[in-house]
Amino acid sequence: MPLTRDQITRRAALELRDGYVVNLGIGMPTLVASHIPPGMDVWLQSENGLLGIGPFPTEAQIDPDLINAGKQTITARTGAAFFSSAESFGMIRGGHIDMCILGAMQVSQAGDIANWMVPGKLVKGMGGAMDLVAGVRRVVVTMEHNAKDGSPKLVSACSLPLTGRACVDTVITELGVFRMQRTGPSAGRFALTELAPGVTLDEARARTEAQFDTPAPPTVVAV
Repeated sequence: MPLTRDQITRRAALELRDGYVVNLGIGMPTLVASHIPPGMDVWLQSENGLLGIGPFPTEAQIDPDLINAGKQTITARTGAAFFSSAESFGMIRGGHIDMCILGAMQVSQAGDIANWMVPGKLVKGMGGAMDLVAGVRRVVVTMEHNAKDGSPKLVSACSLPLTGRACVDTVITELGVFRMQRTGPSAGRFALTELAPGVTLDEARARTEAQFDTPAPPTVVAV
């Protein structure tokens, strides 16, 4: 059974570590904030100048002046800090963010990512995505495995304008978990390490354009 969006982001939350400073991209990645493992202290950062994002507000807590980079209303946790967007990007470009979790329209088999240009739509720019994939220590992507028309999103080469090259470390979709191999003879290629319950390796290959390895039998995603 393929994973739901909630299960994809719950699995992504297991990539977090205590004390991490993490930037969550707009869309599906924001759901990760609701799945941080109990007892784990993670600091969520937003490009518009906040370190210490709290849970999404209830209707009574909504403050229209307190928003994240995706313009969603948020709360601030105890100890949160507010600063200019210039300082926020200084944190990103200076390598002070441990991980970002982003959405994507395409990820190539070499770890390139395209996640800012929507075909046929006017956009103002890529926001902070380019800085994030260049400056953050680890890049995790959560996305649907295929586009609405059924075309693969994990591809041999991105056809959309790139956000960054060879920067994605892990991709989590409804079918499973793909990790970039950084060492050994297969360095620079993804390995399928986990499959969603009931999803077969043949199904994953049939729905994926990118080449990937299976150095060991994939385990079942813990959901």
